[in-house]
Amino acid sequence: MTDKTTPRLTTRANRQTGSLELKRKPTIGLALGGGGARGLAHILMLEVLDEMGIRPKIIAGTSIGAIFGAAYASGFSAAQIRAHTEELLRSRFEIVRQFFMARQEPLGRVLNILQLRSALFNSEALLDIVMPKGLAEDFQDLAIPLRVVAADFFTQDQVVIESGSTRKAIAASMALPAMFSPVMSEEHALMDGGLVNPLPFDVISGAADILVAINVSGAGRLPEDRAAPSTTEALIASLQILQHTIVREKLLSRQPDVLVDVNVGHFHVLEFHKLEHVLESAAPAKAELRHKLERVMSAETLEAIDEQPIPLDETGEVKRARLAQRLLGNDG
Repeated sequence: MTDKTTPRLTTRANRQTGSLELKRKPTIGLALGGGGARGLAHILMLEVLDEMGIRPKIIAGTSIGAIFGAAYASGFSAAQIRAHTEELLRSRFEIVRQFFMARQEPLGRVLNILQLRSALFNSEALLDIVMPKGLAEDFQDLAIPLRVVAADFFTQDQVVIESGSTRKAIAASMALPAMFSPVMSEEHALMDGGLVNPLPFDVISGAADILVAINVSGAGRLPEDRAAPSTTEALIASLQILQHTIVREKLLSRQPDVLVDVNVGHFHVLEFHKLEHVLESAAPAKAELRHKLERVMSAETLEAIDEQPIPLDETGEVKRARLAQRLLGNDG
């Protein structure tokens, strides 16, 4: 006999058939935002998941978020990703040498502004150097489903990639204009996903019970030295401003269930040599994510959250939002 004092939320099938209800922990959808070197902070966020024994049901990534998302979805642990990144950046001068050797265009040609016909770097060539061996070559080989965001030069729209070559998708998502060549296909010329969706939690909306988004596009802070920026600094900063503005406006209309804003806005997108400083700045965000996830996962089961049955005609989006509010204690 069922204990009537214990509230339960049954699945639609169970409510219709009267079978015994199944209990489960809420599933997590993880969105890793873009932001260049700021995205090194994602390493600490992945460490939280491993330390808590949480395996995301699905991952979405933009730019560097796609890089770390693909590595994690391929089965690498956060500790392995961190070790690989630290080793990679320790040998950065050798990486730069190899990268320039792998270029498709003579260096003199691309640096001559009067003859500039292509971007400075090739993103696929860079990935061949920096990605760990063992990365899943195809989306179907991933241990965790992944969606990668890029921007289409022709239509100026968002493109969500979830099939085919993972390496090509990542290369497209990180192809910063003027720095990297667009990744070409029969239908698209794909560029950095940060141009359209720097925090892609919406592309996995409804795919998991709780959406967790890690934002590394944050606003900068006033430097002590306020000298006029160089042309290169102004170009880099403009991209940071663009991403931060897109995220800010997006969050005005909708938000993920768990949002962590990492305080790394004072780093430039190319300051990968400041790995330890980025991780140090991201430490409070790591603690924040742990606290929020502990609160979410402390609910024994989804079935025990809601005392009233979910209407059969309630949409999946409304159901997910209502459950999230209950889990997070925001139901008033």
